[in-house]
Amino acid sequence: MLEDLLAPGLRLVVCGTAAGAVSASKGHYYAGPGNRFWPTLYEVGLTPRRLMPREYREALSFGIGLTDVVQGQAGGDAVIDFGRFDPDGLRDKITRLKPAFLVFNGKKAAQVFLDRPRVATGLLPDMIGETQLFIAPSTSGAASGFWSIEEWWELARLVRAGAD
Repeated sequence: MLEDLLAPGLRLVVCGTAAGAVSASKGHYYAGPGNRFWPTLYEVGLTPRRLMPREYREALSFGIGLTDVVQGQAGGDAVIDFGRFDPDGLRDKITRLKPAFLVFNGKKAAQVFLDRPRVATGLLPDMIGETQLFIAPSTSGAASGFWSIEEWWELARLVRAGAD
């Protein structure tokens, strides 16, 4: 499975639900052929060039970290055992590393972490210490029917405003 890509003081940490099957088999975050993650980061200006999944470690050089709410498992939501999620462990990482934003890549990741049956995309009033929370639409190809890049543009605007 995929290990966290984290460091202190990042601009943002993107938190998915769990590694997809393709990502787990290749050992690269967001490696599925229909996943919009890397093109989206570039399009909204969070990275200066489009990274390929195999280059995921370079995200750190742009102030971006990567993690998942459920670790040690791979596949779609239907096969993930959400009972193995460690919310306190994720909260401790974020408290210790102090990224400006924790961004959930999809509503499911946020629902699991926040223990809420319903959530909306966008900036949340909740915080973890000094870290702001944001829910962005899932970049997964499986969620393409619900895709919108608008919230990703809003996230990029907030991240840039925080860097000024």
